[in-house]
Amino acid sequence: MKYKDYYAALDVPRDADTDQIKKAYRKLARELHPDVSKAADAEERFKEVGEAYGTLKDAEKRKAYDALGSRPSNEDFTPPPQWQRAYSQAGDASGDAAFEEMDLSDLFAAFGRGGFGGGAPGGQRGPIPMAGRDYDSTIEISLEDAHRGATMNLQLADESGGRTLEVTIPPGVREGQKLRLRGKGGKGRNGGPDGDIYLHITLAPHAVFRADKHDLYFDLALAPWEAALGAEVEVPTLDGSVVLTVPAGTRAGRKLRLRGRGLAQGSVQGAARGDLYAIAHIDVPAKLSPRERELFEELSRVSDFKPRDAAH
Repeated sequence: MKYKDYYAALDVPRDADTDQIKKAYRKLARELHPDVSKAADAEERFKEVGEAYGTLKDAEKRKAYDALGSRPSNEDFTPPPQWQRAYSQAGDASGDAAFEEMDLSDLFAAFGRGGFGGGAPGGQRGPIPMAGRDYDSTIEISLEDAHRGATMNLQLADESGGRTLEVTIPPGVREGQKLRLRGKGGKGRNGGPDGDIYLHITLAPHAVFRADKHDLYFDLALAPWEAALGAEVEVPTLDGSVVLTVPAGTRAGRKLRLRGRGLAQGSVQGAARGDLYAIAHIDVPAKLSPRERELFEELSRVSDFKPRDAAH
């Protein structure tokens, strides 16, 4: 029979794990599907990767295949006697003659039926495994849900017409992140794996905060005297209000950081969190009382502060 390099067919190393093999197969199966690819050899390669996947996804078949060793593709070979003794059913294989006209795929198809004697050389092969379809969906969540996690229902339109899927959003997701729901996509056929759903996360606008990855920003309005003299002010966070110390001499645009008060970065207890930044904004009264006007006028007379002087 001719040797076939199943690892080369899937473009994976011989020590690839099951997930790598499945991922490689699904990628190639989508690219080479006769309904998608226009390449002249697409159908042939599609069958080849299906045959390779059908053997390597099965732990027993893969073990038997690996025991054949590695050799150039299409090289003539016969399984050695020790391989026949180890992997054939007693009485099913009778020396090299049992393998002379078998194809490698027939060999492993027969292996799956419990022996080699019953497999008809060159006989009808089983259906090619086909991976289920992957789906992409965008889901908008609030900052609070991104911070704490949430469970919500996702309406999915698929080949069955549509279904509702309960989705768990873990704490710590961020804008633009992609969540993979393994095996929740289209159904595989002929033993192929089910597809996945990829959720693209977007964050809904928030009335107070702006998010940058796991950091949060908000505008903090300060009275002129709070900025000049310093103050203790109450500010919001996603977990409730806290007190922020505003240093004396704070200027407009200064970022005041509250460490670890941003978005969670994971669901594990004690996981790191982003920071919260208050952006100082100096506000003034829209209308002054007589006394306030008097004090501001006095300040303008005694102060030597010149805000448009480069030295300041």
